[in-house]
Amino acid sequence: MENTVELEILGLSSNHSQSGSFTLVMGETTGTRRLPIVIGMFEAQAIAIEIEKIVPNRPMTHDLFKSFASNFEFSVDHILVSDMREGVFYAKIVCKDGKKTVEIDARPSDAIAIAVRFDAPIYCEQKVMSEAAIEFNEEDESKEAETQASKKSKNSPAKSQQHEALKDYSLDKLNQMLDKAINSEDYERAARIRDEINRRN
Repeated sequence: MENTVELEILGLSSNHSQSGSFTLVMGETTGTRRLPIVIGMFEAQAIAIEIEKIVPNRPMTHDLFKSFASNFEFSVDHILVSDMREGVFYAKIVCKDGKKTVEIDARPSDAIAIAVRFDAPIYCEQKVMSEAAIEFNEEDESKEAETQASKKSKNSPAKSQQHEALKDYSLDKLNQMLDKAINSEDYERAARIRDEINRRN
């Protein structure tokens, strides 16, 4: 697409400056720039559970959108982060039904949560990238890796204890715990339990 850049999701982390919000980091598929977007807890959860392939016990809003789409026979062609005004990002969901193409205005967080469900590409206008993206070089990457490693080493006793605790349970018990975590919508715990189950299969 002309004057646009294709993006991929690189990570999702809690935002320390704004309580209850998360930073979604998008990166160029063919470059080094990164686009951080602050999103709400619900949208972060919606993106995370789809990336982790966790099936919630009830359909979330974005799953509902996908059900509508399949029942009315239209698909999401791509997502476009189209503008940024006064620090606020704007996006469009581009839908097709074989005959016509429709653009729907959306918050980037909702648009991206829908994109991951449809496996649709995510694009960003070049002008938005020029204004809001951060250039990321190899030196920054190695610094970030060191920071992450340092954080992991600090947190490792708790994490390893958590892993050890899951190891102590039988496969049946783990499956029960997984169901319980999904029912209570504790998707972070569900992801850890699912990983332990996958390790045994």
